[in-house]
Amino acid sequence: MDIAKIAALVEPGRLPLSFKIGDRRVRGIPAEYKPVVRRCGLDSMITLYTVTGTSPEGLEVCVEQLVYSDYPVTETVAYLTNRGDKDTPVISELKIFDGWLLPCKNPRLIHGRGDECTPAGYSMFDDALTEPRCVHPYDHSGTPCCGASPYMRLYSESGGYGYNLAIGWTGLWQADFEPCDGGVRISVGQRRFASYIKPGETMRTPRLTLMAYEGDMHVARNMWRRWYIKHILPREDGEPLPPKMCMHVFNDGGPEFSGTTEANQIDGLEKYARGGIAPDVWWIDAGWYKCDLNWPYTGTWKHDEDRFPRGLRPIADKCHQVGAKLLLWFEPERVHHGTELATEHPEWILYRKGENSSQHNGLLDLGNPEALEWITNRIDSLIKEYGVAIYRQDFNYDPMPNWIAAESEGRVGAPENQHVQGYLKFWDDLKARNPGLIIDSCASGGRRNDLDTMRRAIPLQYTDVGLGIHPLKQIQHRYMFEWIPYFRAHTLNFDDGTVVQPSSGQYNSSSPTDRFAYHNAMAPAITVMTDRNDTERFELTREMNAIWRRAAELELSCDYIPLTECRRSAEDWYAMQFDSPERGEGFFQAIRNILAPDESFTLNLRVDEDALYELEEPESGKRFTVSGKALATFTVSLPKRCGVIYFYRKLR
Repeated sequence: MDIAKIAALVEPGRLPLSFKIGDRRVRGIPAEYKPVVRRCGLDSMITLYTVTGTSPEGLEVCVEQLVYSDYPVTETVAYLTNRGDKDTPVISELKIFDGWLLPCKNPRLIHGRGDECTPAGYSMFDDALTEPRCVHPYDHSGTPCCGASPYMRLYSESGGYGYNLAIGWTGLWQADFEPCDGGVRISVGQRRFASYIKPGETMRTPRLTLMAYEGDMHVARNMWRRWYIKHILPREDGEPLPPKMCMHVFNDGGPEFSGTTEANQIDGLEKYARGGIAPDVWWIDAGWYKCDLNWPYTGTWKHDEDRFPRGLRPIADKCHQVGAKLLLWFEPERVHHGTELATEHPEWILYRKGENSSQHNGLLDLGNPEALEWITNRIDSLIKEYGVAIYRQDFNYDPMPNWIAAESEGRVGAPENQHVQGYLKFWDDLKARNPGLIIDSCASGGRRNDLDTMRRAIPLQYTDVGLGIHPLKQIQHRYMFEWIPYFRAHTLNFDDGTVVQPSSGQYNSSSPTDRFAYHNAMAPAITVMTDRNDTERFELTREMNAIWRRAAELELSCDYIPLTECRRSAEDWYAMQFDSPERGEGFFQAIRNILAPDESFTLNLRVDEDALYELEEPESGKRFTVSGKALATFTVSLPKRCGVIYFYRKLR
């Protein structure tokens, strides 16, 4: 399927962009704007087409479209800049795609809830499109994944083809799907926008990534994964990001990391290294700054000199000695009253209606060039001073009420639009100033993981919910493996074998890291929760770390095959497979949850039934060969609250 033809890439008058300027409707870039088309090869596989035109009044419209030669993918975004000397009329109904027809017989839409900080997060739905459907995150939030996922799939129920869609907008977006005789008409834009543009000012649209595929769900899922890992996932030393094992010392005298000191951090690093479990990443989260055990006190970005008299550089140096990278948490946008930013630069802080700098949190306005420059310089200086290798940015706040309060007449959506642009520029500048810097995206979990964010970052904390509730983690992982294939899990247990609410899988107690915790944390990145003083558990940690890393490497280089439905139920089995048809290797895993009544479960594996396979079960050391025909329906028997993983390779 030729996605370039569907998107009518370089015909200015037929571009999918649409907007109103005053009362006049503009589609594409009209001839009177004297559009110019430019073509630039970014590399051997990506071509950038830029279509630019300027109205007689000075409104410059620039549409950028990336076209991939190795995958049927286009990415489209538009920028509107006022080159005149007075305000434009109000621009409204700004859509990067507006009623664009995608051929699709008997259409269905796969969509999800994203991360909304509840157990219902990461739910996925598969609905027939028999009437128009509007998809958007919660209006109250302003984060792009809260209440709706920006990753969707439109496919033909008649079979054989469809489209993967992703929206890049770190604010409130809207996607409309309207079934019609020829297929489905799609429209995508910022949900709230009706604003004039000031002289010299630029507004941009959300970016729409559109992938066409021919085949079944396996093709749809893994074409997306392969493209994402190749083109979106940030790289390390020129290669796709490898698995990362994270460790930390926290809750050592205070909530979160407000009890951290130079001494306890170095003590943890040394003990883990001596025990043969030195991490790839040493994690320091919220509370390393002066906060008096109140970690949400953000806005003074300086280390606590009482706990870190030499700053954080000694910890980074110790990390370097044991082969680890230092990760450090920041939350630059949420400004607590009484902090440096709130008191010294109140003009940069956006407050909600009726709130003020003396009593409430505010939002650092990244759409303000002075504020953006200040916070960029401050964070950049700390990254360099402390030796930070992974910059972790959190956002425990809903910005939409602040943006709305900052709107003036004729400027609906403008504060949001400017903030989103500033946020992305902030990250781009940090990465440009610190080559090799990895960014971890967090917003009370995964509320801000749209595709424009993910092309700059990884989501190491994809949720704050259910980190040790295994059936809940399983449905979360099901979503993440499908759409954002690099993420992190914890080896946490929020159970001791007793369940309060069996149907929901809510557990009533916690227990130390064990094999079952590892089986439910088989993700490309992992945080090992073995306590630094629990040396008796180090042997198990070494064993399971080796199994995890082997599986994680395959997760990043194989096709993903979900083998079970996920219902958040402790009464279910859970299973998945990762397979490389090119290399003839992979693994599959089965988990019997704590209330699953069936002692056995048959896996329908994706294998070559005419081949012979060698299987290895690493925890027991058992190896054996099996025919592909027998392996295709492989039965596993396990006790309750137990998992098993088999690595395999094709012999012939």
